[in-house]
Amino acid sequence: MKTSFLKVFCLLALLPLAATAQAADAGYRVIKKISLGGDGGWDALTVDSAARRLYISRSTHVMVVDIDSNTLVGDIPDTPGVHGIALAPGLKRGFTSNGKTDTATIFDLDTLKAIGQVKTGRNPDAILYDPASRLVFVFNGRSNDATVFDAVSGTIAATIPLGGAPEFADTDETGHIYVNIEDRSEVAEIDGAALAVTRRFSLKPCEEPSGIALDRKNHRVFSACHNKIMSVLDTVGGKVIATVPIGTGVDGSGFDPELGFAFSSNGEGTLTISSETASGNFETAQTVTTQKSARTMAIDPKTHNIYLPAAEFGPAPEPKQEGEKRQRPPMIQGSFSILVVGKYI
Repeated sequence: MKTSFLKVFCLLALLPLAATAQAADAGYRVIKKISLGGDGGWDALTVDSAARRLYISRSTHVMVVDIDSNTLVGDIPDTPGVHGIALAPGLKRGFTSNGKTDTATIFDLDTLKAIGQVKTGRNPDAILYDPASRLVFVFNGRSNDATVFDAVSGTIAATIPLGGAPEFADTDETGHIYVNIEDRSEVAEIDGAALAVTRRFSLKPCEEPSGIALDRKNHRVFSACHNKIMSVLDTVGGKVIATVPIGTGVDGSGFDPELGFAFSSNGEGTLTISSETASGNFETAQTVTTQKSARTMAIDPKTHNIYLPAAEFGPAPEPKQEGEKRQRPPMIQGSFSILVVGKYI
């Protein structure tokens, strides 16, 4: 009798732990790995869900992958120092930001051929297409401004001073663009009609925000920060309403509006998945082990899969002389791949 009571007691005691463990598992894992190889580093990537294509920046060119067959189907050359890719499917236009030439390339989505170039500010980095204004916004990391041009003609509409170094940006698709200002730990809101910064929001205690994602329905901005937190900004109230712990080496982030998850891709080799609880708090729903160097990401809204580029690296070369800065480790040839994280329950 005592033994039976003890067993029941132990089972009841474990139920809260089991419930917590279940709540902390959003049901994601690495479900496949697409080996692509090729030379050069990488930065941002973009999904065209309707066309079933993934665009990946690779230093001097952009790789185009069919995400149903997981095969390389095209390449966009001559994009020196490419950082980001933006798409305007309704206009059959795509755009790249070329950091080494201070230009943006306009290309045809059907043929992948370049059809024009636009001069930008210094070191163009993040880039996006805003469907509300039909304008392309290029965020220049060294001149601390945004170059704005017409998506069809390529005519420059404005240069917007940002007052700091811009990182990733996103649009609410109704006339406002939000961009992380890395060195000021804030988000700047751009009015897509006035083509000016109209509001600024402090992200404290966030430091050095990088990746950004919007929950458009609930007017929230998720900023992934280098001090290992993701801040949740309410743009209606104008303040940070929550922070969630994330991993180190973050660069990219995303939000899945259908499932309600916010994501942070951390270069340490993890993907942090956050969600809002029934009480209105935010918490870590799951931490997925990915691969070291998988620091940027893109989401396919159709399948809810997350795509993360990564590669393997050898040991860093020893400094040739005392006081010399240690060089980056070399990428192992042929090791570049795309990790696909998806739901398994």
